[in-house]
Amino acid sequence: MQRGSVLLIAKHFWLNTFRSRAIFPVMGIMVFVLAYAAYSGWKSYTTHNDIRMHYQQEARKSWESNPDKHPHRMAHYGSFAFRLKHALSMFDFGLESFTGNAVFLEAHKQNTVNFSEASFSTGLLRFGEISMAMILQVILPLVIFFLGFVAVAVERENGTLKIILSQGTGWKEILIGKSLGLMGLVMLFFIPVILVMLVLLTTADGGLTADVWLRYAGIVACYLVFYVIISVITVLVSAVSSSSKDALIKLLAVWLFFFIVLPRTTQALGSYFYASPSKIEFEAAVEKELIQAGDSHNPDDPHFRHLKDSVLQAHQVSSVEQLPFNYSGFVMREGEKLSTHIYNDHLKELQQIYQKQNGITRIAAAVNPYIAIKNLSMTLSGTDFESYISFQGQAEEYRYRLAQKMNELQMELISNKKPGPDDKPHTISREHWKEFEDFKYKFTSIGTALRSEWWSIFSLVSWGVASVGGLVYLSKKVKSI
Repeated sequence: MQRGSVLLIAKHFWLNTFRSRAIFPVMGIMVFVLAYAAYSGWKSYTTHNDIRMHYQQEARKSWESNPDKHPHRMAHYGSFAFRLKHALSMFDFGLESFTGNAVFLEAHKQNTVNFSEASFSTGLLRFGEISMAMILQVILPLVIFFLGFVAVAVERENGTLKIILSQGTGWKEILIGKSLGLMGLVMLFFIPVILVMLVLLTTADGGLTADVWLRYAGIVACYLVFYVIISVITVLVSAVSSSSKDALIKLLAVWLFFFIVLPRTTQALGSYFYASPSKIEFEAAVEKELIQAGDSHNPDDPHFRHLKDSVLQAHQVSSVEQLPFNYSGFVMREGEKLSTHIYNDHLKELQQIYQKQNGITRIAAAVNPYIAIKNLSMTLSGTDFESYISFQGQAEEYRYRLAQKMNELQMELISNKKPGPDDKPHTISREHWKEFEDFKYKFTSIGTALRSEWWSIFSLVSWGVASVGGLVYLSKKVKSI
């Protein structure tokens, strides 16, 4: 392969694109849209994180300001868990607008995560938000098709293709040179985005940590592979088309099918083949199993009546007043274990249904590089479904530890003897509330995040190899006429 010829063809393609002047209005529009996307992403991140951190602190103050109180009342008083936005959510909003970000935590009950942006917005949100990732994933490929459809086809129309080939330049040099030229044009749009993103990340809470750096580098690498694929496909379609008009129609059909129709279709198929229960159906199923297993608040419940007899027998006493711990706290602790186990089993089944739904879309990445880059972009930005599940799990773990801590305090510090009508109600010192740590959301590590998207990584790499292989293969088959 003649390197000089490749660079000359790339330079010629670059200069011809600027001579047509069609690129200038496109660049102007893209700069404006990208500037708006960058500002809205930064504004959304800073505003929402400030609000969530503020109310997390307020929830903590409210918890600690409670007076001396019975620990079981504190267990029901509960607290809140707020999900902070990842710094890279400025780049890719992902599913954050559709998943909740706050949950109320209380004993014996697992509440849903609420307050998603979609719940406060109009139906227009389902058409997507303007983020830097959305522009790079959907709009920029269309721009690449628009700039590159003439790459080879126009040379064939003008009759210059035969001249180039007759001068000793091979098809491989032509296709690689055109692809490099097109990638050079892509960098005019892509490099400013990654530089702006880097600047915005320096303003994020915690700064540029090692995890953020790795995620940022992963995003840059994935998008570069994606644009190589799109650029090579554009040049190959132009090379096999009889005219530039024919190439443009083919590329527009490719964009419409792969970027609009196929993603929507796979989502619909996932919901069709793996239907998920409604919120009411889910809660009803949990409640039904809880009633069958036992109600810790019902003294006549068969399960807990048998438990009481077993406890009295084990301690060789005839009444709960003789036990060395508070029996009500013991019952609440066992009831919390039971209800949490039942709820988590149902939640795991529900999450498996969601995973199967997402699995159909994920499998489609094998035939659609757009789905692969979309999944990887959300994962690396901490705005994917797995990140939401991680928050849900952390919040539930905190809720359970909070409830059980209050139950243990009741067992240790509250007497089994009920206070009389003139006695002061049983309470413990408010200092115990401060001893229990506040909720702190932890982002998933990049290793954990990428393990969940190994198929998308494999698909994107496979598409990259296939596109280069297709270029080499077609360089031996394509005709000049």
